[in-house]
Order: sequence, then structure tokens, then C-alpha cells
Amino acid sequence: MLDHLIKGATVVDGTGAPARVADVGIRDGRIVFPPPGAEARTTEDATGLVLAPGFVDPHTHYDAQLFWDPYATPSMNHGVTTVAGGNCGFTLAPLHPDRPEDADYTRRMMSKVEGMALAALEEGVDWSWSTFGEYLDALEGRIAVNAGFMVGHCALRRYVMGEDAVGGEATPEQLARMTALLKEAMEAGAWGLSTTQSSTHSDGDGAPVASRHASPAELIALSTAVGEHEGTQLEAILAGCLDQFSDAEIDLFVEMTAAAGRPLNWNVLTIDAAVPERVPRQLTASERARKSGGRIVALTMPILTPMNMSLGTFCALNLIPGWGEILGLPVPERIAKLRDPDVRAEMLRRADSKEAGVFRRLAHFGRYVIGDTYSRENEGLTGRVVRDIAAERGQDPFQCLVEICANDDLRTVLWPMPTDNDPASWALRAETWQHEDVLLGGSDAGAHLDRMCGAPYTTRFLGDCLRGRRLVPLEQAVRMLSDDPARLFGLRERGRIAEGYHADLVLFDPERIDAGPATLVHDLPGDSPRLDSRAVGIVSVRVNGVETVRDDEVTGAIPGRVLRSGRDTRTVDTR
Repeated sequence: MLDHLIKGATVVDGTGAPARVADVGIRDGRIVFPPPGAEARTTEDATGLVLAPGFVDPHTHYDAQLFWDPYATPSMNHGVTTVAGGNCGFTLAPLHPDRPEDADYTRRMMSKVEGMALAALEEGVDWSWSTFGEYLDALEGRIAVNAGFMVGHCALRRYVMGEDAVGGEATPEQLARMTALLKEAMEAGAWGLSTTQSSTHSDGDGAPVASRHASPAELIALSTAVGEHEGTQLEAILAGCLDQFSDAEIDLFVEMTAAAGRPLNWNVLTIDAAVPERVPRQLTASERARKSGGRIVALTMPILTPMNMSLGTFCALNLIPGWGEILGLPVPERIAKLRDPDVRAEMLRRADSKEAGVFRRLAHFGRYVIGDTYSRENEGLTGRVVRDIAAERGQDPFQCLVEICANDDLRTVLWPMPTDNDPASWALRAETWQHEDVLLGGSDAGAHLDRMCGAPYTTRFLGDCLRGRRLVPLEQAVRMLSDDPARLFGLRERGRIAEGYHADLVLFDPERIDAGPATLVHDLPGDSPRLDSRAVGIVSVRVNGVETVRDDEVTGAIPGRVLRSGRDTRTVDTR
């Protein structure tokens, strides 16, 4: 007797094989291909619907959100059944048991660097653990999705070095303790090590986060430790991830993956036909890694993820060289500076310089669309393009934008329109996706909550493949969202619709599959805001055989599992 039978579905199994019509059964949380006439406790007719493996999101920051939102919304609504967390060097564990102030430091760091609401971190998480294993145990049995976590380098440094983690170089004894702590975390189930050297990552005090002070020798030592445990990985961020790697950065990446003998993935490869040299340069790291016995995988998004901006609160504009000191001033002083033509001219010069890297695209202020406004002077501007308003007023676009924002005491929401939405850029993306060391993903779901909403990339990409640009066939698109990331992480018996595999499944209508627009909602602890997006055309999502979503509504079931290295992941050897 089957627990459930899905009849007549168009099965796209995740391997890239041609779609086929078949019945798929579920028994004890596993997939069964039943014989004709098999009986089941419940049955549904899936004629005309596509049944695919649950999608695997390789880069999320759901480390905190899962405590107040076990459904990992909106990712699960969009067909994601497994999430990888603990990325970019940032995790909520381990925490030193004798330093309760470390939890407060971590909350403020996560609020600053990953855009998580501080009130939500304070009210929605109990912070009762010390070890990484205790953190994983705190999630066990209370989540609807499957979740695996890297252990963050910043947490390791803070635990061992205390306040000296920021600014200090580890002594041999401290490095030995960090290595032992990493091994302890992996024995408890951590997927490996995540770290950052990115110049954009600062803590709640504005100082470079702890891992940015690590020497190459420290990174190599920790990478070597990762290679001593089954089913582990590396994830790392360098300054060059945002634009183009330096020779030294490529050397470091290659040494790390070769020392571990494990794949290293990084986030995110930005593809733009206006910068044709970027992709070849970034993938040079992958080519060199393979020659050195390692593997480096670039994550890239298959959609353009809208991200809003503001001159009033911290956002990507603050990361443009020279802008942070101005946008960090008290609001009255900030407005005065922004209204100074000489200051604006210098800001624009810096934004268009080579050092601005990928952030150069943010300086096209004529392409911005005005979002929410808060003053009588700005009534009627919502939804309008700054270029048009500036032309009416006889102002340059940046001056016009500043005046609009000043009317709202800088609270105006701004939506920059992408500069890389051209046919040539999409053709370059389709070509780049075929590279063996390029993987779709990088949603950052769970982070930057009121600024961006990358979680719907799965449904939006499928809709584009079926009814839009049609850059890849459906079978390949599903494989790229499910089996490819599952294989990178070595997930055991997940990522495909195959006999005996875990029944992580998504059933969708190919005529409708898509994602709705991002809208601001206030549903976080402390009434904090975030961007949300409804799924369109998702009929059902199942995790380990249990239905978690029906017609874009969460069922309330929590069948997800904490996936632990070794037990739930196998080693993906690179040698």
C-alpha cells in the first residue's frame, strides 16, 4: 500500500532525460514507481502537470529565520525543498559559553552584513546554544524544509579569539583551537567551512568582519581540516567575486580547494555583455583549480533580482567607494552634503571609477524608478522613472533623485532598473550556464530582507524557459535547479525522481509557473519588514513525502530534516 499516488504526471526527473508521463508513488517518505493497479491511501490526478524533484538552493541565509519561520518562506512556496545555509563566513554558532556578549555581537553583525532585522534576531531566536552541534539540534524536528549548514569562519574566530578576532592574527595555539572547533562542528554535521575576505563585509561596529583578518596560512589550515571529514565543502567570498579576481585571489582559491580536496563555491558570478572580459577572468580560477586537484564552482543567478535602494538606510550604495562616509552621516548633514554640487560630482566620479567594480552599474540614476514616497511634495511620483522627472525639472538625474529623497527625509524607496537586461547579456548567460563549473543559485534568501527577494528565482526561471526567452529546455532547467546542486553537495538520494530516493517533489502547472512581484510585508518578529513574492502555478510541494505547500499555501507540516555531513552527504572528491 502506497501512502500517496500521483497519477499521470509529466515527470521531469532531474537527470536531463526527456519528460515522460508516469505514475509516481510515495511510501515511507521515499519514491516508488508502482506497478499498474497499485493501491494508495490517497491519490491525485496530475494530468497536464509537471512533477519535478524539489529544488535545491545552494546559497541562503536562513540560519535565523528558520526559528520563527520553519517554512523558509518564500523559498519553499517556489518549490525549494533543500536549502544550504551558513554561507559567507557567518553563522549563529558556535558561541562561547562564558561570553554572553558574543550573541549580541553576532546579532548586530548579522543585522549589518546580511540585512537581517535586529528586532527579529532578538525576538525570534532564543540563542540557547554554544556548540555548532547544539545549534543544529535546536532546529531538528521543527523545520519544513531540509537544511544543511556550513560553519562560519567569523564564529570560529570570535569563539577562540574573542574581541581580538577583529584586527588580530591568530597565534599557532589559537589556530589549532580553531581547527579543532571546526572538526568538532563537522563531526556534529556541519557541511564544511565558509569564509569571507570581501571588502564589503563589515560588522555592527563598522569594522571588517573577523575572517577578513585571517592570513592565507590560516585559510589553508582550515581548508585542510575540511578535507579530513566526509561529505564536506568550502564556500568563500573574496573582494574579486563582485567584479574580477586578482591573481592573488585566484591563487588563494586554488590553494584552498586543493588543500581540502573538496569543491569550493563562490557567489556570485555577474554576467554582463558590456563587460565581456569578466566571465573568462572569473572562470580562470576554475580552470586552474582542476589542474591543481581542486574544483571551484561559480554560482550565478538565472534571473535579474530586483534590489531596492535608499539614501536613508544602509544598502548597496553605501558600498560604492567614498559613498559610505557620506551616507553614514546624520540625516540633516547627509542631505546638506548631497545637495552640494561638488560633493555629488565627486561621488559620481568615484562611482564610475574602476575601483567601484560591479557597483558602477548603480550610478545610472536616470534609470531608477521611484518606489514608496512619504511627503506631499512627492505625491504622484511612485512608479515614475527619474530620467523623465529630471527632464521635466531641468535637473541632472542625480540632483533630481537627491531632491526627491530629501523631501522624504531620505526615506524614499528607489528601484534601479538593470543595465544588463539586453539580448547580448542573456545570450552570454545561456552560454555561461553550460560551463561545467557554473551552477545556478545565489538567492541570498533569508538575508537583505527589505532590499531584495531572490528566493523566487526557481519559478521565474522555469516560466522564462517555458514561455519567455526559452534559453534552455525544461528538462535541463529542472536539472540545473535540482540534481546539479544536489551533486555538488553530495546529497544522498536527493535531487532526482528515482526509485528509493527521498520524496522531495514539486508539482506545477507549466502553463502558469512563475513568480509574482515582490511586495513589502511586515511579518517578521518585532513587526519588521521584508520583501515577499507569491508563487504562481505551484500546485504542491512535498518534503520527505509530506505535503508542505498546496496551491501556494503552507500546510503547517514540518517534515524537513537537518542534513548532516557524512550521514546525509557523501564526499565529492576533486582529486
